[in-house]
Amino acid sequence: MNTRLAKTILVTGGAGFIGSAVVRQFIHDTPDRVVNLDKLTYAGNLQSLAAISDNPRYRFEQVDICDAAEVARVFREHQPDSIMHLAAESHVDRSISGPADFIQTNIAGTYTLLEAARAYWNTLPDGKKSSFRFHHISTDEVYGSLGDEGFFTEATAYEPNSPYSASKAASDHLVRAWHHTYGLPVVTTNCSNNYGPYHFPEKLIPLVILNAVNGKPLPIYGKGDNIRDWLYVDDHARALRLVLEQGTPGETYNIGGWNEKTNLEVVQAICAILDELHPPGAPHAKLITYVADRPGHDRRYAIDATKIARELGWKPQETFASGLRKTVEWYLANTDWVQGVTSGEYQHWMQKQYGV
Repeated sequence: MNTRLAKTILVTGGAGFIGSAVVRQFIHDTPDRVVNLDKLTYAGNLQSLAAISDNPRYRFEQVDICDAAEVARVFREHQPDSIMHLAAESHVDRSISGPADFIQTNIAGTYTLLEAARAYWNTLPDGKKSSFRFHHISTDEVYGSLGDEGFFTEATAYEPNSPYSASKAASDHLVRAWHHTYGLPVVTTNCSNNYGPYHFPEKLIPLVILNAVNGKPLPIYGKGDNIRDWLYVDDHARALRLVLEQGTPGETYNIGGWNEKTNLEVVQAICAILDELHPPGAPHAKLITYVADRPGHDRRYAIDATKIARELGWKPQETFASGLRKTVEWYLANTDWVQGVTSGEYQHWMQKQYGV
């Protein structure tokens, strides 16, 4: 464990997929205290934090980031040294069918959080004021779609194409404006597609794993030739912690895995691993089913992660092959978690355990 002085880190969206990975790492790898602020929408699952929930350095606050009074109370009571803002509506398909929640949470919620953070930051003594950070975690989808060549860099112009990415782009601009207008010390990161354990099964990789195990169709949009850059969630969490600690205020850092794969390649790779680890139903690739493409489906995302490698020394520890195998193995080994999520039982468990 790191021997530096302990800090208090406020993590919004800490019950979500990436947020819970960040929280677990802080508790396991540092002396820091973590306050997890989460509204607990359908994608928030405190069972993902069961292993550290009794740790005295961990606290949970069920709060909506749009609730200004409650957010201010959390700042006042817990006196954080930094904030990592991951709370967001994040599923593109849901943003197409119901954009209102994305506008409210991702834009209005980020504004509310920025104002609460600014008011709190202005009360801090000079030493704590200069070391405070507001770390905004965003997505590569704000940049739009790439052609067959090139990469997203920190200087790429924004060109969002879905309600989700547009709402995240707006929140990125708000964070930068609060830095340039008010001096709030912010850092922003934009990441590529994450995957790994504890991922809610509406997303491609866990959906394909669970459908294949259960002999259900493996849906692929269009021809399956859309390309994404894949990043193992624990690698991302390590990068986020590094940016929080060493990133330069006002700067943006792109975080990617250097793992470009078509959707079809991803599904085929999962099927190959399952053929080995879960022989019943093999060959699983026979379950692949092509479905109508979704509206505004971006062709290709790929991140140039040179800046964070050069300036902060970060690089991913997992290859796509090693990370995907770990992910498949985890889902096969954690059937109780999977069952709790797919049945909705996790929500009853949270009600019983936390009264939420």
